[in-house]
Amino acid sequence: MPKAAFHLHHPDRRDTCCVFASPHSGRDYPAWFVQGSPLDALTIRSSEDAFVDQLFSAAPRYGAPLLLAGAPRAFVDLNRSADELDPALIDGVRQSGHNPRVAAGLGVIPRVVAGGRAIHTGKLPLAEAERRLDRIWRPYHAALAAEMEHAHTLFGRAILIDCHSMPREAMDGTVRPGARRPDVVLGDRYGASSAPEITDGIEQAFAAAGLTVARNTPFAGAYVTQTYGRPSRGRHAIQIEIDRALYMDEKKVRPSADFTAFCALLDGVVGRIAAIGRAASMPLAAE
Repeated sequence: MPKAAFHLHHPDRRDTCCVFASPHSGRDYPAWFVQGSPLDALTIRSSEDAFVDQLFSAAPRYGAPLLLAGAPRAFVDLNRSADELDPALIDGVRQSGHNPRVAAGLGVIPRVVAGGRAIHTGKLPLAEAERRLDRIWRPYHAALAAEMEHAHTLFGRAILIDCHSMPREAMDGTVRPGARRPDVVLGDRYGASSAPEITDGIEQAFAAAGLTVARNTPFAGAYVTQTYGRPSRGRHAIQIEIDRALYMDEKKVRPSADFTAFCALLDGVVGRIAAIGRAASMPLAAE
């Protein structure tokens, strides 16, 4: 089992209602897990949001907490519901309706990594799936829910920035001829998980850094944005997908020569997003 379900970094002074989180950048791969997989140690990382934790590491410096997954996505997917169990992978699970994510092998305990490559050689016992949920999934979401609740209590509003990365090829076929390829895709479930002015502000934060932004295509947000985004209750959630080609070598899963410069660029974006949360915050009298 990975050593920690999550890592939580708090600011010295919390002065924004933003909460930054990265559910897919965990890279603590247990030796037994890698050794029992038909994939090599590099391929098993292909669905990981590698280095996203470093891209958004400035969040505490700008007054916001930063929650990072400890376990890798290939081990347990924190952007899926706990009941998205795959009967093709887990013994004792019955199929109940059609779930396209589960059918594709991308349930809460993934069957495949990027490219449809199988993680396991056989089925897993239900007890192993439950163990991963109890030790990784539930603690992570308990921490995330607590941070969102605390932000709402302090400021009257909470904004979750759900941080991800996307393969370069993800945008193939989605860009109109002659249009600039998006560097960033914001997902707010077509307006259902965030107020328009907040999504607009986040788009402007990236655009001010010279990055091209698209919305909801091909990533509109999954379990996290659907669960934590309740604009009518003052809780907003926006998924951010950043093109990996901007800062890393996808095949070798290592930072590119542009990594340091891109981190510096993102530092400014994080600061602008935190400022949105600061302007949107409504401190309570007791604070």
